[in-house]
Amino acid sequence: MLHVVHSFEMGGLQNGLLNLLDRLPSARYRHAVVSLTGLSGFERRLRRTDVPFYALHKPAGRGLSSHLQLWRLLRRLRPALVHTRNLAALEAQPIAMAAGVPLRVHGEHGWDTHDPDGRSVRYRRWRWLMRPYVNHYIALSRQLQEYLITGVGVPRQRISQIYNGVDTVHFHPRAAAQSPTSVGPFVQPQHVLVGTVGRLEPIKDQLSLARAFVLAVERRPDLRARLRLVVVGDGRLRAPIEQVLRDAQMADLVWLAGSRDDIAVLLRGLDLFVLPSLAEGISNTVLEAMATGLPVLATAVGGNVELVEPGITGALVPPNDPPALAEALIAYTDDPRRREREGQAGRERAVNEFALEEMAAAYQDIYDRLLAQRGKRRADWQ
Repeated sequence: MLHVVHSFEMGGLQNGLLNLLDRLPSARYRHAVVSLTGLSGFERRLRRTDVPFYALHKPAGRGLSSHLQLWRLLRRLRPALVHTRNLAALEAQPIAMAAGVPLRVHGEHGWDTHDPDGRSVRYRRWRWLMRPYVNHYIALSRQLQEYLITGVGVPRQRISQIYNGVDTVHFHPRAAAQSPTSVGPFVQPQHVLVGTVGRLEPIKDQLSLARAFVLAVERRPDLRARLRLVVVGDGRLRAPIEQVLRDAQMADLVWLAGSRDDIAVLLRGLDLFVLPSLAEGISNTVLEAMATGLPVLATAVGGNVELVEPGITGALVPPNDPPALAEALIAYTDDPRRREREGQAGRERAVNEFALEEMAAAYQDIYDRLLAQRGKRRADWQ
């Protein structure tokens, strides 16, 4: 089967695809991955070595030559099933049909960055037009499932809802007897480390987190000695974040770590995980934080409200609201027992509800069922 994405840079969608491919039984299906644009090297994180990756280097716009490339590739590989992911790859569905691919699946992982709340009439119309080409949909959250039903007109029976999974072995809490892990420059035992992981892009809104951190310390000057912020990731927001911290003379209280490969280790050094996004699907980083035993403070957007249980595994605040975020940071800093209690509950939920093996089994069940139905239809026709 062939998996089609718009690009293969570091991101939650791409990470989820690698996790899935590593856990689907290699003897069951052969896989290939197509990036409509380019590859970044992130694909080398895939442990199995039998999955080829193709980059079509599609330019911005229609990219008709790339469509022809994809058609030719499909005719050569002749997959039994094509699985596209998110709006930017949906254009591959009619191409797959034209190339004779018998089964076509589309996954909705989250909103487009230009349509953070799913209200765009243009994007909704495009999804509506693509419906005849898609045999089955996979929605990563209940919100996305309802959007497909009520906003796009997809029949409920053609949709499966599957949450992302998390590697609860790789992402685990530090041992009870283990001393806290030093994170970057912050090594003092009195430090309360608040952290976030993600691309530094406007949709992720780490700028609001920086402003909230400044507000928290300004409101409670005693926190200057204890509260510290760790921001992992890189992107366009790095310079604005640095400016906010310099203006407040708090640059020494924050570590902008850039892109990192040791996320699991860094998470084990934190006391609280924060996700300040303006929009989200089902966040891999939230699941990783939960598996690590961290309480999660997130904005009440998208799939966050399905992952974070307020008062049980974390807290939710409005998006783009630094004052509300600051108050929550202060409350968590002052209450270590709450952090421990909610972190333990988050770990239990990650293990019981979001294991990668369960996610892979759910995808395999859909693939198996669709292929079995196709085989039955062919046998009945013959």
